[in-house]
Amino acid sequence: MSDHPLQSQAWGQFRSEMGIDVVRIHDWQLTFHKIPFTPFTIGYFPKGPMPTKEMLAALDTLGKQKRAIFIQLEPNVVCHCEERNDAAISQEQSDEIASLIARNDKLLRLSHHPLFTKYTFILDLTKSEEELLQVMHPKTRYNIKVAQKHGVVVKEDNSKEAFEAYLALSRETTNRQGFYAHNETYHRRMWEILFPAGIARLWTAVYQEKILAAWIIFVWKDTIYYPYGASSRKHRETMAPTLLLWEIARWGKRQGYKAFDLWGALGPPPAGGSIENAPWYGFHRFKQGFNPSLIEFMGSYDLILNPLLYRIYTIADKIRWQMLKK
Repeated sequence: MSDHPLQSQAWGQFRSEMGIDVVRIHDWQLTFHKIPFTPFTIGYFPKGPMPTKEMLAALDTLGKQKRAIFIQLEPNVVCHCEERNDAAISQEQSDEIASLIARNDKLLRLSHHPLFTKYTFILDLTKSEEELLQVMHPKTRYNIKVAQKHGVVVKEDNSKEAFEAYLALSRETTNRQGFYAHNETYHRRMWEILFPAGIARLWTAVYQEKILAAWIIFVWKDTIYYPYGASSRKHRETMAPTLLLWEIARWGKRQGYKAFDLWGALGPPPAGGSIENAPWYGFHRFKQGFNPSLIEFMGSYDLILNPLLYRIYTIADKIRWQMLKK
């Protein structure tokens, strides 16, 4: 059984029904995405295991069959945990990655455009509620109490009505914050497949009979994940999202889950610098208020199968993103 929901068969079914070419090989799940107006593709291998020489050889063969310019690998491999202040992969494994890059004649390199963040926050659900509350930022503890005093009700609600409210809030959040997000078709198909599979659950925070925040949570093995969420600007004084996260964490503890992956973080500030001007800083700070551990993954890598077309593609992709941001 894979270690991440994005490697699950249900996720593969969802991507396949969205028109994406999904391949399972050696218990790994990859997707291949067509490059418009060309016969070529791009491979994507999210949240898989530690790369090995044998893995890269198999991916090389598969990628060439799929006419892939490159395959992007984002392994679900932790290399550092802030709380323990130690390395989660050994020096031997770290050396192996460097060796793989060298042996592949520079054809395995750090990705030009990572899709997953290199960092995430993880809340340790093996701690008691008292321990979790004690280490929170005082403002976060206060906001939980504010939401409770306002009578905000948090519950799991997988009804059709709650899901439609989630979609409406998603549209509002996307328009308000101006970021690029998946469309309604994506969310509907994802929910239609992952909810019956037991992976996706919908949680809401309700105030005066109106849903102010709605989050889709993934559950997989011993971990719960927070991949999708949306909230309203109305009644922000109720601090509904803060109570929502806390109640989901409490539920996770009761169910016996060991960790709550908050799905992304900015990472530590650079030496002598700050991350406060980063676009996602507000969201980062919200999560940080719960004092989760900052986890660093080994990063994103491109396995280059066609060096010439890869260079052309990366230049075009950079131009595309610059234009989208204008």
